[in-house]
Formats: sequence, structure tokens, C-alpha cells
Amino acid sequence: MQRFIIILLLFIGNITYAQNMTNEKLQEIITKNADTINGVVGNWQFVYKEIPMLCVTDAANNRMRIIAPIIESNNLDKDLLLDSMTANFHSALDVKYAIANGILWSAYIHPLKELSDKQLENAISQVYYAAKTFGTTFSSTELLFGAGNLDKESEKEEKEIKEDNTRKF
Repeated sequence: MQRFIIILLLFIGNITYAQNMTNEKLQEIITKNADTINGVVGNWQFVYKEIPMLCVTDAANNRMRIIAPIIESNNLDKDLLLDSMTANFHSALDVKYAIANGILWSAYIHPLKELSDKQLENAISQVYYAAKTFGTTFSSTELLFGAGNLDKESEKEEKEIKEDNTRKF
């Protein structure tokens, strides 16, 4: 009996926290936050604080993404590309820098149905900040997780550690 009660409580807890984001609700939230919005259900173009963004959903496969174009990928030098990949680990948090169709994007990708209202608003903000700070702090928020950019001494130490680890294999 005690086991049954525990299982029941866990089941009820999961139901209360389950989200049920829909395209219609997504459109309402984007409209509330965006400067302008155009498009059709599941495919919107909008502007948030002067940054153009796209939101594309696939309700049948429970996916959504919010993206903002940053720069044509052929204009990226090796250092910018390396800095953006480092930021994906340290400072971009839930947003990632990604290349598609010859463009570097700030991209947030998430299951649609499980997305909460707060997560969506936070996602829009993070896509904005990652696009806005590209080339400087490469950050999607004011929070930095980890070391960020390494200074020359740290780079030298990191290289020595990598070389030492490579010899072990």
C-alpha cells in the first residue's frame, strides 16, 4: 500500500509540472514580447529589440526553434569560429551558435509541448543576447558559466595538459 501511495504521488507530481505548449500559445507569447511579428502558425518572423528572429515549430514531431541570424559564415575567421564554439560550452548557456545555409545563427532548440511560458520568454532573451554579444562576450545572459575566454598563460597550460593527455593514449 505504501508503495502504491508513493507511485501515485510521483505520478500526480509529474502531471502538475507537465507543460502543454501549443503553436497558438507560442504565438501569443511571441506577440506579447516582440516589437513586430509576421508569418503563419508554426513559422513566424519577428523583431525583438531590433534583432530579427525566426521561430519554427514542428508540432507533429514536438520540436521548436528560435533563431537569429548573426553573420554570413564565409565572413568568419578562425578566431571568431573558435570563440563561438568555446562560448557554446561556457557562456551561451541554453542558446548555441550554429551554422546553417551559409549563416551563423544564435539558436535555441527545445521540445515544443514541454516548453513553459517562462522558458519561452527566457529563450527569446537568450537568442537576443547571444546575437547581440557575438564578437565580444559571446554570452546569452549576464551569467557566465566556467572560464570564458582564456588568457595566454592559461592557453599555454591548457595546451601542455592536452599534449600530456595525448601521450597517454
